[in-house]
Amino acid sequence: MNKELNEKEKLNKEEQSNNKKASVESQQTHVHEFLASTKLAEEGDDRHNHRFAGVTSEVIPKGNSHIHVLMTNTDFLDHHHEVAIETGPAIRVSDDKHVHFVKGTTTLDDGHVHQLEFATLIQKPLV
Repeated sequence: MNKELNEKEKLNKEEQSNNKKASVESQQTHVHEFLASTKLAEEGDDRHNHRFAGVTSEVIPKGNSHIHVLMTNTDFLDHHHEVAIETGPAIRVSDDKHVHFVKGTTTLDDGHVHQLEFATLIQKPLV
């Protein structure tokens, strides 16, 4: 009888532990909005840039900080570009607020790429 109770207690504790792990793993973190323009590309009459906007992934722990991934398309002129890049680590702007710096390159489309450099917006701006 004691052996059966011990086994049930053990299974119950394991189940509680698994529920706590699942709860932590499924807990949402935060995201950042972003809106930016690419740098100019091409020459002459073809010289142009693109705009893009979106929302980052949730937190990805990295070192003593975290990063986010962003994936979006630029606006469409006679072509568009894809943007898929990781942000830099969090940059504190107050005790409980931060942004992320982003620097990279769009995909090659219409024979060219665009450089991009911007900061995300602050997470949870109204809180």
